[in-house]
Order: sequence, then C-alpha cells, then structure tokens
Amino acid sequence: MKSMLGSIVSLGICVALAGCAAQDPQQALDQAHAEYQGIVNDPQVQRSAPKDVVRAGEALERAQRFADYLGGAEDAIHYAYLSQRYSQIARHHSEQLLNQERASRLGLERERLRQLLQEARLLDAQQGRWLDDQMLSLAAAETDRGLVVTLGDVLFKTESAELEASANRTLLKLVAFLQLNPQRKVRVEGYSDNSGDATENLLLSRARARSVSRTLTDLGIDTARIEVVGYGERFPVAENASVRGRALNRRVEIVLSDEQGELGPIR
Repeated sequence: MKSMLGSIVSLGICVALAGCAAQDPQQALDQAHAEYQGIVNDPQVQRSAPKDVVRAGEALERAQRFADYLGGAEDAIHYAYLSQRYSQIARHHSEQLLNQERASRLGLERERLRQLLQEARLLDAQQGRWLDDQMLSLAAAETDRGLVVTLGDVLFKTESAELEASANRTLLKLVAFLQLNPQRKVRVEGYSDNSGDATENLLLSRARARSVSRTLTDLGIDTARIEVVGYGERFPVAENASVRGRALNRRVEIVLSDEQGELGPIR
C-alpha cells in the first residue's frame, strides 16, 4: 500500500516538473508582469493589500534575475508563478474590502432610515394640533405657485446631491404633514447658481431634487404623489454676483398642491 502511494506521489511530482519544464520562461514572466502592473496601477488594491503587492513585486524581481542566469529557467517560472498568485491574492483582498465597505455603508444608510422612520412614528403620534403647528414650523411660504418649502444649499453636502443630517427634521415634518393630508401632492424642484458649467449645474439640480424625492418615498410617501424637476440656473431668487446670492440660488423648493391635490403648472 505504502509502495503504491509513494509511486502515485512520485508520478505527480514528475508530471508537475514536466509541466514546468514545458512552460516558456518568458511567457511566464510576461504574464506575471501583466498581473503585477494591473495591481500597481490600481490605487484601491494598493490601499487594501499593500503587503501582497510588495510580495508580488519581490517575486517578480527574483523571477527576472533567475531568467537572466543560464539554467535558471525552472526557478524563473516558479517565482513568476508566485508573483502571479500574490497579484491575484491582492486583487481578491481588495474586492473583499470593497464589499465590506459597501455593506457597511448600506448598513449605516439602513440605520439612518430606521431612525428617521422611528422619529416619524413618534411625530405622527402627536396629532392633536399637528396641522397648524407643522405649517408654521415648516416655514412654508405662500407664492403664486402655492405653498413652497425651501431646502437651502447648506442642507446638502458641498457640490453633492447627498443630504446632510440637518435636513431630516424638515423632511420629517413634511412627511408627517403629507401623511395627515393624503390628498396633497408635491413637486420637488432643484435649482443652482450660475457658477461653472450650465449642463453640470442642471444635472446637479435634478440630482438634488431626486435625492429629496427618494427620502420622501423611503419614509412612506407614495411616488405617485411626487413630481421631480430640475431647473439648473433658471429662476434665481438672488443676484449671482455675491457669495450669499449664489448660496440662496442653490436650493430645492418643494411645492405643495392645494387640498384637492392640484399642483400649479410647471414653470
């Protein structure tokens, strides 16, 4: 039995050695070099698996040195293979870290929404004089387009459509108002200043309006009750010549329908 097992192991080693001998050292080096360049040029891999990147580089250097020696082909192939494996391991570790970071962000976002919903339920429990109080606390302005709630630029991250936590209270009040008035609808309108590229400003204004709309739907408002539009640089409320004026123009306006659910015409 032992003799048979020894024969099988010996045969396996012979096959492996024959395979290595049959491989072209330059081809192995080229493959290892291509793999290594891929991870070296990827900042995410460099950040998440620096030790594996270093090991891949060291193994590649050894492979190159052995390739320059007469009779060093087998060692060159061996270290080229090790370099490739370290490169692949580095990329795998990078992907693992990315997935963990995505899961962490999703977890934080779910927790944020859970807290928002909890606050919304607490607020909804206080329905006594809610309607009048909410309209006052929302600071809704009466305009020719109807009641308008304005979210200023400070409620968004700089040059981003991501809402700051400070916007939650206003949106929770709006959600509570809409829950108490199920016939009402809203139009979420995004605006920008005139700094930079007009097309990018238009896209950012739409993205901010969509971000507000998504938060409203996440908190239970039916999407059928929400319209979204971005106006970009159009319809400024202040002069764009000053810092304060531009900040006022970077805003999201939430237009409320009348009690019958009729929204005014789009601008």
